[in-house]
Amino acid sequence: MRPGIRPRASVGTGPEPVPGSQPGADAENTGSVGPVSGMPVPAVPPISTTATSDTRPAPAAPTVPVTPAAGTDGEEALGRRGLVVEIWLLLGVSLGMSGLFAFIRYIGAVTSGPVRGQVALLNGSAAPGRPWLDLALQLAGLLNAIVPAFLAVHLLGRHGGGARAIGLDRRRPGRDLAFGAALAAAVGGTGLGFYLLAWHSGANLTVAPSGLPDVWWRIPVLLGSALQNAVTEEVVVAGYLLVRLRELGWGDRRALAASALLRGSYHLYQGLGGFLGNVAMGVLFGRIFQRRGRVVPLVVAHTLIDSVAFVGYVLLAGSVSWLPTPG
Repeated sequence: MRPGIRPRASVGTGPEPVPGSQPGADAENTGSVGPVSGMPVPAVPPISTTATSDTRPAPAAPTVPVTPAAGTDGEEALGRRGLVVEIWLLLGVSLGMSGLFAFIRYIGAVTSGPVRGQVALLNGSAAPGRPWLDLALQLAGLLNAIVPAFLAVHLLGRHGGGARAIGLDRRRPGRDLAFGAALAAAVGGTGLGFYLLAWHSGANLTVAPSGLPDVWWRIPVLLGSALQNAVTEEVVVAGYLLVRLRELGWGDRRALAASALLRGSYHLYQGLGGFLGNVAMGVLFGRIFQRRGRVVPLVVAHTLIDSVAFVGYVLLAGSVSWLPTPG
């Protein structure tokens, strides 16, 4: 779900709502020149254009060429400390901060009574009774929440290979779409079953995917929310983070555990069920990325899972007895 203070997540996906010195090489270019009988004087760029009585050209100033740091196509090289700082700053303005808010909200929920009787609203109205203002705020919120994904791609472009390093491209659209759809079918049904089990056991809040008013833009905004959730989470948590942790020398298992725990952390506001279910999803999605090196299928799967959860809730809430709704 998009980062921010207000939670925007799906049943099984989405976060709690809330981001060198360049080594140069000294290369001296100095030397003395002067008139030599019978030989032409080499032309050397002067330091100053001011005329002097000395007809000899002044020595050229030493130059320090700016060369690209280690990497390709002018990418900046980052040391270990630079990578660590970059990771913490990006998570601090995105899903890492969402995890902190989710933890605080969970503590508030468990200290307020049985969590099953409390509601985790994922997509609520920002301006009740004022649909056009509400729409403007919804769109601004979606834009704000997807910026960390663009920031992650930008940072990877400076060092790490850019969007292609995480498979965020259109090289295999057919295969990515097919694999993502199959993954969504497998994970979506399992996630719904796990949520219902957690809710009946009292370990989860009642998740309400939509509290938007019944206006013409409700479904488009919910679909936009699903897409934003998918892009932000998969680019930052599955793609960027796993690439950077590998650069830091972390083993695949250790990096996978960190990525999965981060994914679970910003769903903790839904309860222990939301946390554990998303840790499991994080292990699966992270492992797929480590093996295939592409986030596009994960984005497709995540978008489909959230879209079905959001729109399905609007269509089914109050019409079927098995779907928990706010009392």
